[in-house]
Amino acid sequence: MTDSTRGDVDPSVTLSTAATMADNMARAQQLAQEAYTLYMQKHAKDDGAADHDPFNILPAITDLQNTMMKHPEQVIETAIDMWSRQAMLWTSMIASMGGVKTEPVKGLENADNDRRFKDEAWESNALFAYLKQSYLLASSVMRDTVHRMDTDLPEDERAKLEFFTDRFVEAISPSNVFAMNPQVLQTTMDENGANIVRGMKQLIHDLKRGDGDLLISQTNLKAFQVGKNIAVTPGKVVFQNDLIQLIQYQPTTESVYARPLLIAPPWINKFYILDLNEKKSLIRWLVGQGYTVFIISWRNPEAGGVERNFEDYISEGFYEAIDAVLKETGQKSVNTVGYCIGGTMQSCALAHMAATGDKRIHSATFFTAQADFEKAGDLKIFVDDKSLNRMSRDAKKGGGVISAQEMAQAFNMMRGNDLIWSYVVNNYYLGKEPPAFDLLYWNADATRMPGKCHVDYLRDFYRDNALSKGALSMMGEKLDITKIKTPIYSVAAREDHIAPAESVYRTMKKFGSTVRFVVGGSGHIAGVVNPPDPEKVKYQYWTSTTAKSKWPDRVENWIANASETPGSWWPDWDAWLSKKSGKQVNAREPGAVLGQIEDAPGSYVSVRSDNPVD
Repeated sequence: MTDSTRGDVDPSVTLSTAATMADNMARAQQLAQEAYTLYMQKHAKDDGAADHDPFNILPAITDLQNTMMKHPEQVIETAIDMWSRQAMLWTSMIASMGGVKTEPVKGLENADNDRRFKDEAWESNALFAYLKQSYLLASSVMRDTVHRMDTDLPEDERAKLEFFTDRFVEAISPSNVFAMNPQVLQTTMDENGANIVRGMKQLIHDLKRGDGDLLISQTNLKAFQVGKNIAVTPGKVVFQNDLIQLIQYQPTTESVYARPLLIAPPWINKFYILDLNEKKSLIRWLVGQGYTVFIISWRNPEAGGVERNFEDYISEGFYEAIDAVLKETGQKSVNTVGYCIGGTMQSCALAHMAATGDKRIHSATFFTAQADFEKAGDLKIFVDDKSLNRMSRDAKKGGGVISAQEMAQAFNMMRGNDLIWSYVVNNYYLGKEPPAFDLLYWNADATRMPGKCHVDYLRDFYRDNALSKGALSMMGEKLDITKIKTPIYSVAAREDHIAPAESVYRTMKKFGSTVRFVVGGSGHIAGVVNPPDPEKVKYQYWTSTTAKSKWPDRVENWIANASETPGSWWPDWDAWLSKKSGKQVNAREPGAVLGQIEDAPGSYVSVRSDNPVD
């Protein structure tokens, strides 16, 4: 930065810089007005009818306030402790300005590990250091207070309070405030405000992409094209109906296992998370191991289309896919995989098959999937009656579908620092384009949800836990997961925030089957998409030979007594699956019986939910 106190500064340079800054700020203000207009064109008509408490958090806050009034001594104790530490923090800042090194204030010992504050000025500049540490102290106190004071509340209210306290704490970070972020301020000075102009343009782009709602770009959307440089494993669409396309992949080995493998991915996202690129593709790897691989590509529902429920996804989707696979391969049974909600669907199907004596599934694999939702994690906060009623109303207004933006918002909220605020700073304050990243491209390529199916799913499974309790019926049969005897391989992810490992573990304990249970490192995606790579070993997995009847109550106790192996769990699954897949036969050409409709990845997966914006 130019030192304006020096006498040799060229005034014309200073004036030119000031003029450039003024021009950019004026341009940024014009763009901000354009962004505001885009937003109001959609939301001005809401008038006073908008729901100001869409997640029904107000009753929980009221109950918390009542609890705090009943225990004023705890409130006073917390306040005294906070202000005592604030005083220590202030004294520490004054001392550091005088060059005196001080010990970290209690509760802030690990503050330097927070990625939001990686800029050097958060440490070296006394003011910014104080801002950071004061925020971390206040956020710690807020979390601790809610955690201590909500113990008298019902579990659902307690979980909701703690969740939204975390979201609030993330939102008020000084790193998210333009005038408090040293990196943003320095960049604005260095670029004379050009970064803000670029940022406002990106804000407008994201508002247009979200049709008036902010749909944050998390990656360079122009860097990828489905079927061109992502989802490129060769194959053919061999069957389709109004709900699914069925893809059969081209073999790469001379012989294959006789029994085919059918993968049912979640319809909340698109299937190609399992086929991002050659190195990450589970599908390509399975084909290379000699399996005849089929996968369901779910249709992205459109407003005004056929309203389907959860049962329809089993009968018209999963069951019709199984029939097509068996007809194509000439086999009597198939090995199946269910991922996330696809696994929940598979649980229902297996219970229905157990009730009807259906033997079409020889073995079943579950990727981070739940059938018991008692410990289902943060998503349970969205399933109270008010939230479900609001969702039903929104779906009706949307022609029977829930927008992809609403679904993305819910999942992004669970990791707000990573999936919301880091992009606000990068995209809109610093004016940078997000880097090209295939995983985040897939995350941005969200799908709409069939409204009736999704509300039924949240109510019956998350809220009522009806499948686990034996209180759910489908296709004329009462579903009892304890009657399932199909051999099972199940992988949970230790850091999964969508299908918590504890929840998956409880599910597997309830099945009547033999279960090969595996816990992988990382989360809902990376815990599954973790290919074998001898040059770059990522994460690990845990296995155990303990009989299911002797499993401990908690998954952490199971892990404590399990064997840890570095790297990918895929070879362990292959060793299990190969024994369920029969003899070797000649490799199969896709569509030899059913015919070939089009090349993989098919046309259903190419239908986007957002607006194409140049």
